[in-house]
Amino acid sequence: MGNFSKTIYLFILLANCCQDFAQRTPTISLISQEQIKNIGGTVELECSVQYAHDYPVLWIRLDKETGQHHLTISSGSTLIIRDSRFNLHHESGTSLYTLQVKELQETDAGTYQCQILIGVNNRVTAEIDVRVRIPPVISDNSTRSLVVSEGDEVTLECYASGFPTPKISWRRENNDILPTGGSIYRENVMKIDAVKKEHRGTYYCVAENSVGRGSRRNIAVEVEFAPVISVPRPRVGQALQYNMDLQCHVVAYPPPAITWLHNDVVLSNNQRYKISHFATADEYTDTTLRAISIEKRQYGRYWCKAANKLGVAEAAVELFETIVPICPPACGVTYYGGAVSISATFSMILLAFFATLVRTEMRL
Repeated sequence: MGNFSKTIYLFILLANCCQDFAQRTPTISLISQEQIKNIGGTVELECSVQYAHDYPVLWIRLDKETGQHHLTISSGSTLIIRDSRFNLHHESGTSLYTLQVKELQETDAGTYQCQILIGVNNRVTAEIDVRVRIPPVISDNSTRSLVVSEGDEVTLECYASGFPTPKISWRRENNDILPTGGSIYRENVMKIDAVKKEHRGTYYCVAENSVGRGSRRNIAVEVEFAPVISVPRPRVGQALQYNMDLQCHVVAYPPPAITWLHNDVVLSNNQRYKISHFATADEYTDTTLRAISIEKRQYGRYWCKAANKLGVAEAAVELFETIVPICPPACGVTYYGGAVSISATFSMILLAFFATLVRTEMRL
């Protein structure tokens, strides 16, 4: 082969090589994997390109709902977004574009796209999902406090946002047993088929996902129920002209109207009777009827009656006559924090008793 032929051959070979080089399509050779970071942390997203010297390389955040172009962050080596939390690193002559986001917020989570813009309808893309760990927040559509009637079906619901997806559990105040059994129930929805008055109280919805301390909502469940009456002493005795207390213990919700009756007559406060109610909680009431300076006509059966919108209950207390005064309250003994204080009335009874003994001995 002559020199001229060799020259032509080399020229054709070089032309083919240059043509192959010119026809190489820009590509993305490296893209970061999915990134999971804590809120307030820092994330770095890497995108390495080839054959893209003559084309702009963009970082874009996609819309969460549509997956379409939402926000252009950078073009080439220039940041477009004006936010001090964002940084772009690209050394001249390298093909690596690194996007850094500091002090991560919940809104920074989403899909980030590295894009080589070749033409209006021609681009090369690769995507990275960024997830931000977020402590649980209990949603507003979760159950708040409830007021129900005994026997009703009750549904308690609890939902929470956060990442990873929070797990929901239910507990009762003081770790009391749940209506479903056990002290913990692990579901978003807890159902009570037929609620009982024993189920009233505070329930805790707890949302946890290992980020932070978790979140808790207190749910008060008030169970309305008909009155139930118990009588500590169904029969009490007292001597004439002395005082005596008749007592009933009432459990009901809502709080009931309480009355005392004697011989089918509703009693009220006067010179012969004093009525008092003492509520120890929303559903507990102790009621006392004091018969004052008892007369013959005050002996007999008394009725303690309690009524609310769900029902009526009544219980009887018998007051009978005794010869000897019953202490208390006849003797005037008053209890103060476990200590006994002897009143003047009791002192007079003791003096009279000792005087009688002295007179008897003198006669002997």
